[in-house]
Amino acid sequence: MASPEEIAQLKAAAAQAAADAAQKEAEAAAARAAAAQAALDAALAGGDGAADEPDPAEEAPAEGAPAEEAPAAVDEIAAAADAGAVPPPLEGHAAAVADGYAHVGASLPLGALLVDGEPEPRAQVALPLRMLNRHGLVAGATGTGKTRTLQLMAEGLSAAGVPVFLTDIKGDLTGLAEPGKPSEKLLARTGPLGQDWQPVSFPVELLSLGGAGRGIPIRTTVTDFGPLLLAKVLDLNDTQESSLALIFHWADTQGLALLDLKDLRTVISYLTSDEGKPELKEIGGISTATAGVILREIAALQAQGADAFFGEPAFDTAELMRTAPDGRGIISSLELPELSNKPALFSTFVMWLLADLFNDLPELGDAEKPRLVFFFDEAHLLFNDASDEFLSQVVQTVRLIRSKGVGVFFVTQTPKDVPEDVLAQLGSRVQHALRAYTPKDQERLRQSVKTFPDSPYDLEEVLTTLGTGEAVVTVLSEKGAPSPVAVTRLRAPQANMGVAADATVDALIRSSSLLPRYRDAVDGESAYEMLTSRMEQQRAAAERQALEEQRAKELEELEEQLAKERAEEEKRLARERAAAEKEEARRRASRQKTVDSLLSTAARTIGREITRSIFGTRGR
Repeated sequence: MASPEEIAQLKAAAAQAAADAAQKEAEAAAARAAAAQAALDAALAGGDGAADEPDPAEEAPAEGAPAEEAPAAVDEIAAAADAGAVPPPLEGHAAAVADGYAHVGASLPLGALLVDGEPEPRAQVALPLRMLNRHGLVAGATGTGKTRTLQLMAEGLSAAGVPVFLTDIKGDLTGLAEPGKPSEKLLARTGPLGQDWQPVSFPVELLSLGGAGRGIPIRTTVTDFGPLLLAKVLDLNDTQESSLALIFHWADTQGLALLDLKDLRTVISYLTSDEGKPELKEIGGISTATAGVILREIAALQAQGADAFFGEPAFDTAELMRTAPDGRGIISSLELPELSNKPALFSTFVMWLLADLFNDLPELGDAEKPRLVFFFDEAHLLFNDASDEFLSQVVQTVRLIRSKGVGVFFVTQTPKDVPEDVLAQLGSRVQHALRAYTPKDQERLRQSVKTFPDSPYDLEEVLTTLGTGEAVVTVLSEKGAPSPVAVTRLRAPQANMGVAADATVDALIRSSSLLPRYRDAVDGESAYEMLTSRMEQQRAAAERQALEEQRAKELEELEEQLAKERAEEEKRLARERAAAEKEEARRRASRQKTVDSLLSTAARTIGREITRSIFGTRGR
């Protein structure tokens, strides 16, 4: 008796055979239709050409088969149909889906249409590779299979030679580096889908933000990150955002490299100091309060460990667009194990990667396949509390980056998590189940239904009853028109649908060609060193000037003191001279008085003597 696994394999083979037979039936029908049309054309022409009408096999040979073998193939299919081996042709919506997803060029298989709850392998649902640069959305409630859908799409793109970037929130996408393990349950699912499932591992590059997680550490400079994205991370208002932009502008004009947050803090401190205020005044000004808010927010960000994300060597986003030696696209997986702690920082950093690609890549136009497909998981974190200017930049980037060959898929819970201007740019939709337990949930459900093209489904009911690994799909066809809405059971990933072994992860990191380039952080000369040196020079110059001024002041004071003392000395000397002169005058007067007195006495005496001589009297 056959084992369960053998039975599952036989079921898968039977489903694949049914799909192949359906394809042959369609080719034969096309051949018969072409022959009938040729006969009708000949009859309408009124000639005898109808007798010479070409064989149907010659008119429309089966794809990949020589023209002369077509009649035998048609006969075989007809005989098989008579025997009941070939299912009846698809009709109604199933036929419309099979036709709407029958892309001419290469495509990314997603799954098979569900008809009455069972997969129809002849109605395969796929994304045309050349339309992936029209972007898309993968949405659904928690636990509905979004992560596995992301893995499935990444595997298909890698196999088609398209590089992929994705974020690994829970760490369970490291399994892409290991082949999956077959099981009875797995093969029982893949067989009816027409999926020839084989275990395959894929080329994976593990990345981490500044070493926060397992992977090659990637960083960028504050200058490259820019004021707009940094303002989003710091949760600044419009006024503070404008002030931050002014600070960046001044640093650029001064040739000051803002490599890390320490540099930015130094610049702000300098511009609000006495030394820097005159320079800031020339280009405008920021208030002390605004500068204080920005500095506090930067300090808080540093306290969360954000210093590790900013610095050198800065990551070159061209590394995301590499292919492996076997031609498969490399899947670059950015691990974000601490997303819940710093959601704004992580989501905005991922947006920086996309914006940097937009700035660096040349125009490509519409190619047969994209240069890169970018999966933005937990996309709602990017848009929470975003300023109008930030949203405008996101919309512009998403709108214009398609011409550079990059496709963007936002992964979130509901379409309402994505702003309408962004949602309008998304051409493909993979919508998993939604929950509608509350009035708010029901309103979101109704809004989500309105984003789909018209279809025969009651999507409000369908979206609440989808099983895990099932989704409502619509894509842009190669003609640019929306494909029919298809309730789809998705294929199973071929790699390990879980966390890779530690040994596998360690081996991937050790063998990476990026490790020597990005492993060690480099602290080069930047604004911190330059402004510190400038401020020290200015401080030394100010000290010298202050010393010279102090000396000049002291000298002036000394001269004033000396002058005062000289004046006082002169006054004293003048007083002494005056006193001396006065004393001398007094003495002279005293001497003169004495002389006068003596002279008077002498005169009187002489007078008496003369008188006596004359009159004969003498003194007694």
